[in-house]
Amino acid sequence: MKIVILDGYTENPGDLSWEPLAALGELEIYDRTSLTDQDEIISRMKGHEIVITNKTPISKEAIDACPEMKFIAVLATGYNVIDYKYAREKGISVSNVPAYGTASVSQFSIALLLEICHHIGHHAQTVAEGRWAECQDFCYWDYPMIELEGKTIGIIGFGRIGQQEGKIAKALGMNVIAYDVYPNDFGREIGEYVELDELFARADVVSLHCNLTPENTGIINKENIAKMKDGVILINNARGQLIVEEDVAKALNSGKIAAAGLDVVYTEPIRKDNPLLKAKNCIITPHISWAPIESRQRILDMTVENVKAFQSGSLINVVN
Repeated sequence: MKIVILDGYTENPGDLSWEPLAALGELEIYDRTSLTDQDEIISRMKGHEIVITNKTPISKEAIDACPEMKFIAVLATGYNVIDYKYAREKGISVSNVPAYGTASVSQFSIALLLEICHHIGHHAQTVAEGRWAECQDFCYWDYPMIELEGKTIGIIGFGRIGQQEGKIAKALGMNVIAYDVYPNDFGREIGEYVELDELFARADVVSLHCNLTPENTGIINKENIAKMKDGVILINNARGQLIVEEDVAKALNSGKIAAAGLDVVYTEPIRKDNPLLKAKNCIITPHISWAPIESRQRILDMTVENVKAFQSGSLINVVN
């Protein structure tokens, strides 16, 4: 079988091996494919039965132009870049990689929170620049230090990642409350399920770990921000479209939101005119929660299994 990877670089910039996939067919690899040039996308997909993508979109037009295509594997959990409903109509199965990043994404969300609490990067940089050596006191700090013990974290989306973040937060002495449309006993062992408005009212930290749906797009907006405590901390390394960026920027600049730690934004790569870039106390990282080599190896291993399952006629992790 002929297999093509449309955008392999972010998954494997050179520290992993494509050999397990190459063993399954005639493999063609592109580091990057245009996100907007349909002709390029189609030309690279043509003639391949199996197409592997991360963020390169596969539209109805592209599907129609590539009748040889029989299977699409996504190097990620999210699959909204694919017209998966139309793919189903055309008999093309789409498989994703669920649950690969539970440890790394939850760890990163806590890292964002701890950076807000201590500004470690900033203070390390000032030491490197010589400020401590010239200081007349034995120490200094440029931001208020925040102790998390006894504070309440409200986690929106209490699945695998949200629950893992809750476990870490509990280890830090935090109280855990959560909102999820599907409460379960595993979650009840970690925190208290509450309604969304109660979470906004009680949480010192609001952390997002929900899937993006039409119902929760823009859930962090001016109306819901108004329900939050003054000086709340916002963490988002789930999906950028969960927040209304202009509303969050205004809340940061007014102090309603004391600080935000974000690993995702609405449009990626980030636009130069994104209002969050100039907002007060806003830490933005370039969508790297998923990037530890251990997580990426799991993505590759599961993608290999998805392809093998397709070839054997026993599909797994099908999303359509």
